[in-house]
Amino acid sequence: MPPSPAPTTASPVRIGTPLSPGATRVLLLGAGELGKEVIIALQRLGVEVIAADRYANAPGQQVAHRAHVLNMADPLALRALIEKERPHLVVPEIEAIATEALLQVERDGLATVIPSARAAHLTMNREGIRRLAAEELGLPTSPYRFASSLAEVEAAVDAVGLPCLIKPVMSSSGKGQSKVERREELAEAWQYANAGGRVSLGRVIVEGLVDFDYEITLLTVRARGAAGPIETHFCEPIGHLQVHGDYVESWQPQPMSAPAAAAARQYARQVTASLGGLGIFGVELFVKGDHVWFSEVSPRPHDTGLVTLASQWQSEFELHARALLGLPVDPRLRNPGASRVIYGGVDAGGIVFDGVDQALRIEGVDLRLFGKPESFVRRRMGVALAHGADVAQARQRASAAAAAVRPRPAG
Repeated sequence: MPPSPAPTTASPVRIGTPLSPGATRVLLLGAGELGKEVIIALQRLGVEVIAADRYANAPGQQVAHRAHVLNMADPLALRALIEKERPHLVVPEIEAIATEALLQVERDGLATVIPSARAAHLTMNREGIRRLAAEELGLPTSPYRFASSLAEVEAAVDAVGLPCLIKPVMSSSGKGQSKVERREELAEAWQYANAGGRVSLGRVIVEGLVDFDYEITLLTVRARGAAGPIETHFCEPIGHLQVHGDYVESWQPQPMSAPAAAAARQYARQVTASLGGLGIFGVELFVKGDHVWFSEVSPRPHDTGLVTLASQWQSEFELHARALLGLPVDPRLRNPGASRVIYGGVDAGGIVFDGVDQALRIEGVDLRLFGKPESFVRRRMGVALAHGADVAQARQRASAAAAAVRPRPAG
């Protein structure tokens, strides 16, 4: 028997008891630090959660009801897992997923994909979402070209100019991304992009630079309203600092002019409405004065949104869990907040953390240590969170707390 359908209408939402025949089951594809927080939020609402990842003992697997290790880019393996677990909802949390299998799962009525199989398919690949935003919806973006060979990269650079960014069409956290200043760097950037993608597709985006003042993540939530139709909600904009394409620090709220804030919401509403479905979307935008450019969108919680654990009444993870279950959401800001990444600093397994007590003695500070089984020098192993009277104070507290935590090899 297939599972009963996920809540998609205005009918009352019913949630069963985990590990019972009436359980509401959610399969999370990807169980990193963001997935771990989603799992915790779902379990607080009585949901049975299954966590899948490419390696054992991923952070989310440590708190899920059941865990599986598989190559989620393998469509046969992914289909077999869904047929075995029979979840009501399938929630992608990373890019390296066989989204064509999710499209077929949805067509066959095996499960509901969050926010939709189409959204997962388009956004897992930078080409799909960029063409949707720029060419179908007409949103302003940076100049770009796609390339499948070094010769095409060189032609793309002729079109968009230097300096530029070269990124794999499928990657995350800055992996495989290069900023190119001179043509002599193109061959190395092309090779790095092909080596750094989540899935090697032999295709890159060559992106011209936008002259912007700051960049934001606008967390956008599609949730059922009391009358039934889907409503769009916005969190306060999140400012963030990136190094080599990887988030290092974020804060909320990011001040914006009224025209820029209105444009950001308009673009976020357009792109998320086109993608459809329920849940939270991390919409990334560049801002200069009153002008806004669309950059990317993730149909799931965003790493910069970790700050919402310290700044909102409902974090991005709680918002996602509630929205995908058809429940009401509250995206209001509680207080200014900030987050700062704690890197591993060492290549080692089973590391230990010194200085946790010192960090937590700082007023307004909280920590999340993710529990990843293996550390790398530039791997995100935790995050310091802080609230404050204003963003400046919250950022200072988060930075001091992150600096106090010192990962090292065990023993």
